[in-house]
Amino acid sequence: MLSNETFNSDAIFSRLPQEVRQWVSSLHWNERRYVLSLCHVLCAAPPSVQAEFLDEYTADGLVFRLLDDYDTQRKVEGHLKAFHINTTLTENLLRKYIRQFYVHCAQDLQRQPEQYLQIAVKLMGSSEESNNAFNYTLGFELLKMMFGMSWMQQERLYRLQKNQEEFMQRYIKPIQNTHRVNGIVVPRDKKKFFARRDYYIKVPTIPARKLVELVMATFPAREVTEFGFAVIRHPNSLQFNYSYIYAHDGEDILGASN
Repeated sequence: MLSNETFNSDAIFSRLPQEVRQWVSSLHWNERRYVLSLCHVLCAAPPSVQAEFLDEYTADGLVFRLLDDYDTQRKVEGHLKAFHINTTLTENLLRKYIRQFYVHCAQDLQRQPEQYLQIAVKLMGSSEESNNAFNYTLGFELLKMMFGMSWMQQERLYRLQKNQEEFMQRYIKPIQNTHRVNGIVVPRDKKKFFARRDYYIKVPTIPARKLVELVMATFPAREVTEFGFAVIRHPNSLQFNYSYIYAHDGEDILGASN
């Protein structure tokens, strides 16, 4: 952001990409008036209205860019299928995730909605940045899946990983802590077999909207994006065996999950 000392016309134009500066300079005076009118109305609007406008104004272009990236889209769809996640990458879903990504980033930075513009410009600036929307989408869907597992299923998942301790500390522990804090899974009388059995195998029932809120509160947007990126770039980075994880037998009933 520009400070008061550097806030002059030269500084403003120097912050713009070269092609944008050329475009602005080439505009007819009447077209410049339109640009100024838009700037005036946008700056005068409350932050929440600015955010809503930016969501709508940028989403179409970003969704088009994502849908045009067939290779990455197919990779994400393939991973969703491999993890037995019944989510289809529709235009509406991608639009929802783009908007959510704005909110999540701003939330992490503890900034107000007016900062959405900075995030939107960055996302629209390059295909590499916009691909983060795919990374974020996959990462978020995987975390939702893990949030919906019982603690026994989570423990089976972490046992499959190459670096079990890192996976436990980075993903499983935060999820289980959120389960506890929100009363979703409440461990009681851990030393008693039947009490442990009750909470350890309990599959959480979390409403869809609440689930999104919990994931966003538990993991920063950057963590979600990096998780998705790792899986897309290295398919074996997350080991998964559906039959083993979701088996109904009770052989792990006395597992070591804390």
